[in-house]
Amino acid sequence: LLSPTDQHFTDVLGLPCIENLVCSADETPEPITTTITGNIPSWIKGNFLRNGPGKFEIGRSSFNHWFDGMALMHQFHIEDGKVTYMSRFLNSDCYKENLEHNRIMVSEFGTIAMPDPCKNFFQRFLSRFELLKQSDNANVSFVQYKGDYYVSTETNFMHKIDPQTLETKEKVDWSKFVAVNGATAHPHVDPDGTTYNMGNSYTLKGAFYNIIMVPSKKVNPNDTLEGATVVCSIPSEDKSKPSYYHSFAMSENYVLFIEQPIKMDLLKIVTSKLRGKGINEGVYWDPKRNTVFHVINKHTGKLSLIKYYAKPLSTFHQINCYEENGFLIMDMCCSDDGQAINNYLIQNLKKSGNALDEVKPSMFPRRFVLPLNMDSQTPCGQNLNTRLNSTATAIKTDKDKVFCTHEDLHGEDLHEYGGLEFPHINYSMCNSRPYRYFYGCGFRHLVGDSLIKMDLQGKQIKVWKHAGMYPSEPIFVSSPGAVEEDDGVILSVVITPNQDKSTFLLVLDAKTFEELGRADVPINIPYGFHGTFQNRD
Repeated sequence: LLSPTDQHFTDVLGLPCIENLVCSADETPEPITTTITGNIPSWIKGNFLRNGPGKFEIGRSSFNHWFDGMALMHQFHIEDGKVTYMSRFLNSDCYKENLEHNRIMVSEFGTIAMPDPCKNFFQRFLSRFELLKQSDNANVSFVQYKGDYYVSTETNFMHKIDPQTLETKEKVDWSKFVAVNGATAHPHVDPDGTTYNMGNSYTLKGAFYNIIMVPSKKVNPNDTLEGATVVCSIPSEDKSKPSYYHSFAMSENYVLFIEQPIKMDLLKIVTSKLRGKGINEGVYWDPKRNTVFHVINKHTGKLSLIKYYAKPLSTFHQINCYEENGFLIMDMCCSDDGQAINNYLIQNLKKSGNALDEVKPSMFPRRFVLPLNMDSQTPCGQNLNTRLNSTATAIKTDKDKVFCTHEDLHGEDLHEYGGLEFPHINYSMCNSRPYRYFYGCGFRHLVGDSLIKMDLQGKQIKVWKHAGMYPSEPIFVSSPGAVEEDDGVILSVVITPNQDKSTFLLVLDAKTFEELGRADVPINIPYGFHGTFQNRD
């Protein structure tokens, strides 16, 4: 744990600089051995796959935003208590084009590709009017469709990956299968393998949010997204300024989409190249708008006529969602401020002290309870949440409107760790079901600087934290034959930006949250986004 001396200096001097967390790295395409300290359980057998930005400069040009770095994929192969490490850059079209011209050729979220300086003035002027090219820099996560592994971001494009070699196999365009202009990097999977996702579409009638279903089975071995269908299309409340979303929630029978007041000004985004501005400048927080929860029946595709509202909030990741006794319970990490998406400029990551403290996110776990069984006889003005010991409210304000307030899923002690993000559960056992535990990163910094286990029975926390160490998203791996929800381990890659070549894979006992072992990697690794564990049993 953080010593009193370390805590004192952190409080007095403010947050330390983390600039080295976003330094470019070289790929390691051949597996290298790691040094084991402690004990890596011998029953863990598989590949821990991670994704994130790993190259922030191309020639003399640099990316402006953390989300823009070229995708670097990581693999920790765990077997017989030993660990090897390898990494490869995603061989995307934009990566190849950037390297070929030795400069940034394709615009990313916060970086606009500038005209070729070798062209004359008139050619450079005309190039501003070219359509904005969608990037295929899939640097957010590893996902699965029909048993295949892909890396994805939030554009139309994913890339199929060989999880054993990290080789880039095939580029897949969502728009070839369903009419969407992108999809999230956080799909949900039913027990039978059917996968759901969301993607926007933009038409003359306005912007729509689309629920997508991808079947679990392949028709032939070369299938990718064949058979994908749009289950439901939800019109944006503002036709030209739809809401940004990074993920969505799903229960056994429903998809729950959160339309939050982080808005996308489509005109600004489409004209970003003409104006010489990044796409991120078209994404903004509008606190005058409420948040809307849209509930869709997965089986019928019907959108509920009841709209559930909440005060303005922002959310990137949901924890879990399930149905119980006529209520839809949704747990998510959220904030009352929506500025976080624009806080991850590279210039902010180079700050320290109070300047860095001013831009760090403040996300906390909350629960909303949505009553499902309502009709014209349901009274207005009363709290419809009758669940015992629940402080969340759901008050009918009109025939088809319910206003909701949340219940905090934490105690005061979580504030000491800056809130919680990158939440994970025992997905195979608990997704869309009642559950007790979730795991995440504490965020006293712009990135995770602690690991936290939350017990919803009593809202008690267990914490792993050491000064100068920045753990990534915790991934739960269940023990063989486990019957208890927290019987397993937590895997997290820990970055130490102020020490050279001291990155390590951390293994915690998920039940006690005590360290079992670590695998030290003799190279530097940048801080990443999301990952998954591929069990090889």
